[in-house]
Amino acid sequence: MTIPSFVKIVEVGPRDGLQNEQQVTTGDKVALVNTLSDSGLSTIETGSFVSPKWVPQMADSDAVFDSISRKDGVTYAALTPNVRGLEAAIAAGADEVAVFGAASESFSQKNINCSIDESLERFAPLMTQALANGLRVRGYVSCVLGCPYEGDIDAAQVARVAKKLIDMGCYEISLGDTVGVGTPMAVKDMLNQVTKLIPVEKLAVHFHDTYGQALANIFSALQLGVNVVDSSVAGLGGCPYAKGASGNVATEELVYMLNGLGITHGVDLDKLAQAGWDISAALGKQPNSKVSMALKANKGE
Repeated sequence: MTIPSFVKIVEVGPRDGLQNEQQVTTGDKVALVNTLSDSGLSTIETGSFVSPKWVPQMADSDAVFDSISRKDGVTYAALTPNVRGLEAAIAAGADEVAVFGAASESFSQKNINCSIDESLERFAPLMTQALANGLRVRGYVSCVLGCPYEGDIDAAQVARVAKKLIDMGCYEISLGDTVGVGTPMAVKDMLNQVTKLIPVEKLAVHFHDTYGQALANIFSALQLGVNVVDSSVAGLGGCPYAKGASGNVATEELVYMLNGLGITHGVDLDKLAQAGWDISAALGKQPNSKVSMALKANKGE
């Protein structure tokens, strides 16, 4: 078995996590990003420039970007669904932006009222403008292992959408199990299809832990050479398609597993856990991370 010696962790808690939580103050968000920066994370998804009508939790992303203490070597990224969002991200000083597509036609229609191909076409002017401004663009593909409306998704469709995003100019594709229904063999089957069209070096994985499979799925991806993994501190973010279920895999869980595998990642687990405790306290809840809770218990807190 060959697994990577280094894994890059993309921290999505301040954006993908908090947009599925109750509203917290701008100050709490800024403190979260700053603590995460100090933990050794190299990429932090800091905000999202979408319409506040649809995602009110991200309405203050410009203020967050303006107030964080930027650290050399850390990329502060933003989600940008359209040119207007891109322009706001540029004005806020985002280092990198991301666009999102889906591998499910039903999911695309129900969420953004257009087909997959139409959604990708809308990104063309955004891609041109972002690259002209020297910004790298990351592409997300959702529902890669299942859809709340269609059920199982054909891996060839995932590969097709991912390849289109690469051809448009995305430097990396994050493959998301949005519903969290995937299992390790399904992950391998999906990645084997996608890597027929895209080098594994351009792929990341983004697993939700709805059915408790996220770490097993990540390990499955590592075995195929994937070395970029998205995660969310304290397991922030619910799953809107499975009521009461957990959402993103916790970064603490990921780091603990990577430590056990002897894989370098550059993140200080204690500092990371502190970031999770602080934002969880602001939300009035416990971290959705067994590792975090075990560390806290060991400290006698």
